[in-house]
Amino acid sequence: MIPFDYAAASDTGRAVATVTARPGAAFLAGGTNLVDHMKLGVATPDMLVDVTRLPLDRIEELPDGGLRIGATVRNSDLAAHPLVRGSYPVLSQALLAGASGQLRNAATTAGNLLQRTRCGYFQDVTTPCNKREPGTGCAAVGGWNRHHAVLGASEHCLAVHPSDLAVAMSALDAVVSVLGEDGERRIPLREFHRLPGDRPERDTVLAHGELVTSVELPPLPAGARSGYRKVRERASFAFALVSAGAVVVADAERVHEARIAFGGLAHKPWRATHAEEALRGAAPTEENFMRAADAELRHASPLRGNAFKIPMTRNALAELLRELTTQERR
Repeated sequence: MIPFDYAAASDTGRAVATVTARPGAAFLAGGTNLVDHMKLGVATPDMLVDVTRLPLDRIEELPDGGLRIGATVRNSDLAAHPLVRGSYPVLSQALLAGASGQLRNAATTAGNLLQRTRCGYFQDVTTPCNKREPGTGCAAVGGWNRHHAVLGASEHCLAVHPSDLAVAMSALDAVVSVLGEDGERRIPLREFHRLPGDRPERDTVLAHGELVTSVELPPLPAGARSGYRKVRERASFAFALVSAGAVVVADAERVHEARIAFGGLAHKPWRATHAEEALRGAAPTEENFMRAADAELRHASPLRGNAFKIPMTRNALAELLRELTTQERR
């Protein structure tokens, strides 16, 4: 591991100022992703600013019935919180599917949103990777791409975003609050992560030195049900081949509202707006669930090694929607 400086932040403003002033600096919270990448030589910060002592570890109910989640709330605490389990089960389910218990005890809300791809080429410094070293190429284009993107990819990068939490939060219309040298700003989660385009090294719209301080979840519509479905290669801790998070308001006659996000398919949590449009006003039937999936997946461009993701996504979404529209209303 390369030598680096370390500082424990005493307040958010000072943390932001310290990282902003030093191009090679980075924030450190749980470290479950960053420290691994430092060991591999993928990340080489020359300074770490520890934000775990800042007062960003609270979960608060908002006056409108929504929820504010501090950036350093641990995944285990968030998954177990009564308001999350009761009102936002899609989030609790995604967190519990996302990692081992030991990792959930260390990982934080902001760190989970900001984690980087698990593409094997990105994590192997001996291979070309535009995300790790812009301009070197993408080894996955002609290589092993079983786990890679089928939506929104470019010739410069085929990697997928690994977060389960981010998929759930996309379906929940979450809003991320950040603090930078120019002050505070709020970013809808749907706009927080980027597609690769010709700048795959940029995962998010954050500027250097901007610190995530919290994530807000709006209240869900009356009668809404939510859930998360993850398909992986083994039942124990593994990243998604395909995942789906959904919020649905429906009765026996029709689907009144649907919010759907996919994981494992793109460089960012993929909000399935075409599927949502296809479902609204439709009867909650298996045929319509499959049509909704097809409306989104007609834009897919599968690779040699991952065409299986198309039927897998259709089936995962249909199973989730079936569960959310047939279970006894709470």
